[in-house]
Amino acid sequence: MTSSEENFRDSISTVNKSGGRIWVYPKMPKGFYYNRRKIVAFLLCSLLVGGAFIHINGRQLFLFNVIDRKFHFFGQPFWAHDFHLLGVLMIIGVIFIIFFTVGFGRLFCGWICPQTIFLEMIFRPIEYWIEGDRGAQIRLDKQSWNLQKIAKKSLKWIIFFLISFLISNLFLAYIIGSKVLLGYIIEPQAHLKTLFYLLIFTAVFYFIFTWFREQVCVIACPYGRLQGVLLDQNSVVVAYDYKRGEKEKGRAKFNKKEDRPSSGKGDCIDCKQCVNVCPTGIDIRNGTQLECVNCTACMDACDQIMRAVNLPDKLIRYTSENAISNPKINYWTTRLKSYTVLLATLIITFFVLLFYRNSIEATFLRIPGQLYSQEESSTTIKNVYTYKIINKTTSAFEDLEFRLLNKQGQIYDVTQKSIYLRESEIKDGTVFVEIESSSWKGKTLKLKIGIFSKGDHIETTTVKFIGPRMYK
Repeated sequence: MTSSEENFRDSISTVNKSGGRIWVYPKMPKGFYYNRRKIVAFLLCSLLVGGAFIHINGRQLFLFNVIDRKFHFFGQPFWAHDFHLLGVLMIIGVIFIIFFTVGFGRLFCGWICPQTIFLEMIFRPIEYWIEGDRGAQIRLDKQSWNLQKIAKKSLKWIIFFLISFLISNLFLAYIIGSKVLLGYIIEPQAHLKTLFYLLIFTAVFYFIFTWFREQVCVIACPYGRLQGVLLDQNSVVVAYDYKRGEKEKGRAKFNKKEDRPSSGKGDCIDCKQCVNVCPTGIDIRNGTQLECVNCTACMDACDQIMRAVNLPDKLIRYTSENAISNPKINYWTTRLKSYTVLLATLIITFFVLLFYRNSIEATFLRIPGQLYSQEESSTTIKNVYTYKIINKTTSAFEDLEFRLLNKQGQIYDVTQKSIYLRESEIKDGTVFVEIESSSWKGKTLKLKIGIFSKGDHIETTTVKFIGPRMYK
């Protein structure tokens, strides 16, 4: 393309020259890929609802309780002490996004992204049902306000608000737990503050899906900008086959009386159905653009037209820039191989850390302001510590006790005689640690404390032990 033909890259598709919003009225999609996307959307929405309301042994399938720093993944409890696992998981997520984008472009946006699923599979179908397809929506917006328009718009906005409220409640269930949320619903008057914040999030979702819409993908989401850095000519994206679509004489309207293949005209009949069906309002024939979310709507629309005019389909398809020029190109590039090795290494590291995760997390801290104690007639030095024990498993531990592992001495709990730690329970208390003064060398000691359950050693922690300074 010449520079004059690429003027479309000087601005985004949803903003006009004066900076105003260009409202997008996408045609209702249908076809092979759209039907598959509906299946994927149904499965993901089912997982989203099930993750909040399915419980395994009384534990929510997924929970992200940042308030109490308690998390559940597939019913297994995790705590703030497991933050290193989250760090590794976040790095895996970043590398996976890079790997996925290098290989398959913005496929995530079109098939998996919650923004796309909610908008294209829930809100837009309701809009089509109430207001009609593209042409009917344009006519409705242009007509003056009358009883019909008020009724349709009001019904749509009320349903959108209710769905936004349900989505807000669903996300809240992942934070505070679905059982707690159901308690709030039963007694809303006792939780008006929570309801206030819930309405704020409802307003945010309502604003996004009623008005902001595709602007999230075009303006707010940084992922589209990453394409310019991560994509190369071997990346598989939704692309228009310009060689076949243009040929020698370019695209032209369809004429059933001519022999199109021998006319030199491209297979593209310039029907603009790919533009009309696009949820971000772009023309895919201009090439890869940051607004394209790889939703495949243009692929379905183009295939329908090609079959209607007896031309081969797949004029718009999943392919790469190099594959259009050279169909035998190897997609498995050195770049993809490098990301694959890195991603596999990180995933193995994550599972190794997960496998060796401690069953018990024990923290011992000396009481602030307390040094040590030693009675004149006593032959021992005493330090006092507070402790916190977290059970990070789904099993209970009985008869927990503490023992010194690397020094002769005693350790005893002054708050409870026997510790019974239920699953996912936290307990704290105070212990005294005594060692013989004859073994004291005048330096800070590092004592190893073992935690035992019914005689089984399950955890080890280290504390600093201090006493009187000794001078030569």
